Amino acid sequence: MQLTTVWFVLIAMLWAGYFVLEGFDFGVGVVLPFLARDEAERRAVAESIRPVWDGNEVWFLGAGAATFAAFPAWYATLFSGFRLPLLLILAAVIIRMAALAYHRGSDGARGWDRAFFWASLIPSFLWGAAFANIVHGVPLDVGHAYRGSPLTLVNPYALLGGAATLVLFALYGAVFLALRTEGELRAAAARAARRLGLVALVVVGAFLVTTELDSGKPVTWLTAAMAVMAVAAALVATVRRRDGWAFAANAAAIVAVTATLFMNLWPNVMPALDPANTLTVYDASSTPYTLSVLTWVAGILTPVVLTYQAWTCWVFRKRLTAGRGA
Repeated sequence: MQLTTVWFVLIAMLWAGYFVLEGFDFGVGVVLPFLARDEAERRAVAESIRPVWDGNEVWFLGAGAATFAAFPAWYATLFSGFRLPLLLILAAVIIRMAALAYHRGSDGARGWDRAFFWASLIPSFLWGAAFANIVHGVPLDVGHAYRGSPLTLVNPYALLGGAATLVLFALYGAVFLALRTEGELRAAAARAARRLGLVALVVVGAFLVTTELDSGKPVTWLTAAMAVMAVAAALVATVRRRDGWAFAANAAAIVAVTATLFMNLWPNVMPALDPANTLTVYDASSTPYTLSVLTWVAGILTPVVLTYQAWTCWVFRKRLTAGRGA
C-alpha cells in the first residue's frame, strides 16, 4: 500500500477519533440549557467533561497537523476556501475553554453557560456543513485555489450535513450525561436521548441517503447503513437503560458516518465542481521521504496519546451527582 493511501486513512482515523471524543463534549454543551434546572446541575454538567475535554482537543490539532504535513496542497486549499467557518470553530474552541475555566465560582455563571452553549452548537453544525461541502465539491480553479465566496458554502446539502452532526452530537452528549450522572439529571438526560435518538434517525438517515445518491460508492452504502443502525442501537440501549452500550453505539455511528464521507472522497481530497480541477491525494501529497518520517513519528506518538486518553477516562469514570464536583 502506498504511503499516500496510508496517510489518507490515518487522517480519516484522526478525524473519526476527534469526532468520537469531542463529539460528546460538544453535545454536552448543546443540551446543557435544556437539562440543567439549577446551578448545582449546571455545575455537574460542566464537571462531567472538565477532566477530559482538553485532551480531546489534541485530536483536532493532530488532524490539522497531519493534513498540513502529509497533504500540504489539501491543507492550503481547505484553509483558504473554508477560512470563515474554520475561524468560527477556532473562536468557539477558545470561548468554550474560557467558559469551562471561569464558570466555577463566577458571579456571571449564567452568562458563561450561554457562551458554552453557543460555542458548542456552532462547531457541531459547522463541522457537518464543512465536510458536506468537501464531499460534494466546491469551485476550484486549475491551480486548485478556491474561487467561491462564504455564501457558496451555504447550500441545502451543507445545511443538512450540519443538522446531521448537530443532532448526532447532541444525542451523544445526552447519552454521555446519562452515563456520567445520577438522580434527576440522569433521568432528564435519558429522556432527552430518547427524543434526540428519533430525530437523529431521520436527519442522519436523510443526510446519508442524500450523500450516497450524490457521490456514493457501493461499499459506502454499507457504512451508511451501519451508521443508521448504530443510531437505532443507541436509542434502543437508552430505552433499556444500558447507558454504556448506548454510548458505544453512538460512537460507532460517528465512526461509520466519518468513514462514509472519507470513503466517498477517495481518491480525491478536494473535489471540484469542474472535475478537471479536482485535487487528488496524489496531487496533494508530500514527498515519499516526508511521508516515511511522518509514519515513524506517528507510530511512536500515537500509542502515547491513546494510553493517556484511556487512563484519563478510567480515572474519571465515576458518576456525578448534582452538588458534588468532580
